[in-house]
Amino acid sequence: MSFSLLPTMIVHSLTDISPEMLRRRGIKLLMLDFDNTIVPYTTNIPEPLMEQWLYDMKQSDVKICVVSNSKRDRVRIFCKRYGIDCITHAKKPFPKGIRECLAKYGVDPSCAALVGDQIFTDVCAGKFNGMRAILVPPIKDKKNAFFKFKRALERPVLNYYFKKNGMKI
Repeated sequence: MSFSLLPTMIVHSLTDISPEMLRRRGIKLLMLDFDNTIVPYTTNIPEPLMEQWLYDMKQSDVKICVVSNSKRDRVRIFCKRYGIDCITHAKKPFPKGIRECLAKYGVDPSCAALVGDQIFTDVCAGKFNGMRAILVPPIKDKKNAFFKFKRALERPVLNYYFKKNGMKI
């Protein structure tokens, strides 16, 4: 089986993903990264549009679950506040948290997707586990050297994705 770092799709924002779009693709479970996907790394207060999106998704038949590598309580507190299931200490891109989530919902990987802002954690986790991987730009990037370096490593993958799909960068 071949493996690719390319996301299944790239969207401009998490809020661009609708239950209808997911249903058309046979997705019953959407796993969500937390930091820089739902909220900036520095806060746990979502923008009003994101808050409305979370509400709308919860009302749909597509299940959502936050799957985060974070070990901090802010993820659990956020999810409890918004009535969303979560798995922390997920160890993405490794399968621990992903498998736990799939088992919790009894969903086959072919009917699940993972959305996040990083290729080497979120996209890899989805692809490694036989799911679709949806990439979103980070809401707000950390400015430290490690994250700048990681984003620079992602650039060739993104350039290839855009070229392959006939899109302008």
